[in-house]
Amino acid sequence: MLSKELIKKIRQIEIKSNKLVNEIFSGEYRSGFRGKGVEFEDIRQYYPGDDVRSIDWNVTARHNKAFVKRFCEERELNMFLLIDMSRSNSFGTKKDLIAEVSATLAFSASKNNDKVGVIFFTDKVEKFIPSVNGRKHILSIIENILNFQPELSGTDLAKALQYFNRIEKKRSVVFVISDFLDDGYKKDLKITAGRHDLVLVRVVDRAEEFIPGGAIFTFEDLETGETIILDNIKNEQKLDTGTNLFKRNLINIYTDEDYVKPLKQFFRRRGQR
Repeated sequence: MLSKELIKKIRQIEIKSNKLVNEIFSGEYRSGFRGKGVEFEDIRQYYPGDDVRSIDWNVTARHNKAFVKRFCEERELNMFLLIDMSRSNSFGTKKDLIAEVSATLAFSASKNNDKVGVIFFTDKVEKFIPSVNGRKHILSIIENILNFQPELSGTDLAKALQYFNRIEKKRSVVFVISDFLDDGYKKDLKITAGRHDLVLVRVVDRAEEFIPGGAIFTFEDLETGETIILDNIKNEQKLDTGTNLFKRNLINIYTDEDYVKPLKQFFRRRGQR
């Protein structure tokens, strides 16, 4: 049984996400992620301004009036969310933010009749949810994110990408949602990008981007518990996550900012390609 508090939070996320999708993201998503082609829909009478190339001359000849063929976009897109649920992402506002971003992306896909699948990962693939459409399915995804308790503490993005590349042969739209505080995954990221339409959603606290200069720091890794001492007396250092290799398909979302603006900017940039 779900607690009243969890049900309330899921409902709040659903209401907010649906409002954003209806007002902004449904159309942006559709223009940013187009289907495989077009398919015939029906025939209607020609009206001034219609493209003459769409005239069906056989029907026109039979009826002595001009008729045009109408086509609709053939979508049949699959979206997959690869969600990093390691310890550094599983607490407080960061977890809630990941749930809201995931819900907005999933409802955007659903509104366009696309299916949504999910892989939750930490040091291993924790859970695989096949791609399905529908409100109940998306609410289940939100519930899984909010309820998730990682069995393992670390992150292995490479393992998650390898698993996905093995099981999904059909070209899909893939959103990897993570802070990307990991290494050794660049090769698998490139393989995924070659097979699928890959987008990186980097959810990060600004404090995770830079190490200030002028002191010696002791860090404790939230995922492993390992203590690291860093002598950083001179200059501020920016941490390299390797995501700059995919800058065109990268969305940076900071925990102290509204996520709507970076999502909107990304979708509009995609729609102009």
